[in-house]
Amino acid sequence: MDPSGGCPHAANARLLSRGAVTEVLLPGGVEGMAVLGHAALKEFLAHPDVAKDARHFAALQAGGIPDGWPLRTFATVQGMTTADGADHRRLRALVSKAFTTRRVEELRPHVEALTASLLDGLDRAATSGGGVADLRTHFALPLPMGVICELLGVDAGHHDRLHHLSNRVVATDIGPEEAVAANREMVEVLSGVAAARAEKPGDDLTSALIAAREEDGDRLGPHELIGTLMLTIIAGHETTLNLITNAVRALCTHRDQLALVRSGEASWADVVEETLRWDSPVSYFPFRYPTRDLMLEGTVIPKGTPVLAGYSAAGRDRKAHGHDADRFDITRTAGNRHLSLGHGAHFCMGAPLARMESTVALAQLFARFPDLDLAVPEAQLPRHASFVGNSVRALPVRLHG
Repeated sequence: MDPSGGCPHAANARLLSRGAVTEVLLPGGVEGMAVLGHAALKEFLAHPDVAKDARHFAALQAGGIPDGWPLRTFATVQGMTTADGADHRRLRALVSKAFTTRRVEELRPHVEALTASLLDGLDRAATSGGGVADLRTHFALPLPMGVICELLGVDAGHHDRLHHLSNRVVATDIGPEEAVAANREMVEVLSGVAAARAEKPGDDLTSALIAAREEDGDRLGPHELIGTLMLTIIAGHETTLNLITNAVRALCTHRDQLALVRSGEASWADVVEETLRWDSPVSYFPFRYPTRDLMLEGTVIPKGTPVLAGYSAAGRDRKAHGHDADRFDITRTAGNRHLSLGHGAHFCMGAPLARMESTVALAQLFARFPDLDLAVPEAQLPRHASFVGNSVRALPVRLHG
């Protein structure tokens, strides 16, 4: 895997042409595998003999993974994404109340108001920038970060730092010292957040998690609390940030599809679902581990192998999405078959919130700025330095024609 990331789709197509499951070499020379095909990935994500707990990661348990390995946090952080069975159900139950359909709808007025306010700021940034503003910095980032931190009870003063540290945690091109430092600082910041909420509880998820721990000390350990906060913040803003960014890029370079929404022939929800399929906000997500040698699509994945879930590859698998899988088409009848939000027990808990935020953001953005377009050719947009996250690092746009 190229630790510098970049656009994954050409490489995905080459890999898919060789099979739905492939061996990969992870940073540091660690041997792993990736599941790329849609059908294979769907089976793998829900397979009873596939685990998330790192005690099944053979190389880690054998002492072959150093502390500064850039992907180590994905394996070792304590929370829902590294738990199985009863532990996973326990942790998920503690957090799930914040992401029910009803709770998400209660948040809609807040999301709409925050979106409108951020569009004002985007307009001001463009005015002071000669008509050009970075939509990612001024809009796509602060919207989901503001919403998830509101849910968690995290003060606004932490937002920028938490985003920077999240970027470092999911990066695949950083050195050992930087990786260790980013994780240590993230724990320090979130420990401070937890201490503040313990001293002054509020109507937020962090306070609720702390209360659950205090009521029954066995329900949520201190490391699980910090791990849960870390995972919720990273997943709660990075993926939606990429989703909004990728959707705007797609619409700006496919004006015919934008016209379909404006004419009422398609909806903003259609845009979101097709973006999730066509340009998944997460390209390759670490890790799952077979608990026995596992045969998948004719390929054996050895027990204890770290496996990447290839969401961006599966989204353009022609066997699942047809000969035109590379085409962005919001009227695609099979568009809802993507796996970009997961499948099985670990399906993304925040999916309703991500969908709501993204549809509100896109609807208001293009209603306010109907002539919005990219300020530079798409090929010149700087890509993420990670094969985990899939997007660009900046999205300069002109708001007015």
